[in-house]
Amino acid sequence: MFWVLFLLAAWAGVLVSCARLLRAATRAAEPAPGSASSHHHAELSLYEAAYLAGGPMRVADLTLLSMQRERRLLLAHTGWATIVDPIGRDPHERSVLGAFGPDGQSPVPALRYTVAEDDAVRDLADRLGEAGLALSEGVRDGIDEGIRAVQGATLLVLAMAAASLAVPPEETSATIVLVWFLLPLILSLSCLGIARFDGHLHSSWASPAGQRLLIALDEEGGEEESLTAVAVRGVRAVGDPGLRAALGYGNRGRIPGQRDQ
Repeated sequence: MFWVLFLLAAWAGVLVSCARLLRAATRAAEPAPGSASSHHHAELSLYEAAYLAGGPMRVADLTLLSMQRERRLLLAHTGWATIVDPIGRDPHERSVLGAFGPDGQSPVPALRYTVAEDDAVRDLADRLGEAGLALSEGVRDGIDEGIRAVQGATLLVLAMAAASLAVPPEETSATIVLVWFLLPLILSLSCLGIARFDGHLHSSWASPAGQRLLIALDEEGGEEESLTAVAVRGVRAVGDPGLRAALGYGNRGRIPGQRDQ
């Protein structure tokens, strides 16, 4: 019955990690101090919707696409951007223009990261947090750490099961041993599945109040390729494959060379 010790270790890891993830999820579901209930979805700006749906990088994508559609910026499928109109109409656009070099060209990934890390995005996040619509950084980190803990516990269950099978069981078949280890494995995988399901349908940046506004905005949104659709659903709502390719350089971490232009 030495394998029972391995089973207890597996159960301990799963229960502790699942409790950690549950505690983080409960904290995220708690109403944040603010006036979220009075913030109607019709009042959400596109930048606010973009941040709640996808965070700073979504705000960057929305800014670039908005400027491109107004012919004030050219985004090439090669991953380079060119200034057409050097006048920014809001702080996010001004952060884009400030990232260009003297030749008026810049790699799209550099622009995206500049906009995402600009003070304008931080101010936007602070306003949404004060309104109770956005999760704080601590809450987001807690959820991410909880998910990683459950993932680690899943690997622990598999390792303990393998160790149990390596030790010849006394009066217990290998099938019975695996069945017992299947129980904590199902629990850990179920927690991961629920976390992935919630993260797919809802934003990890928005509080429950913010998620409700996003759902309502998405249901009442315009055409599939509108800026509202891009703000809520991301670059996948863009129909032009060239624009998706331009923004895809940043998503893949690629910095195009000058000769690509």
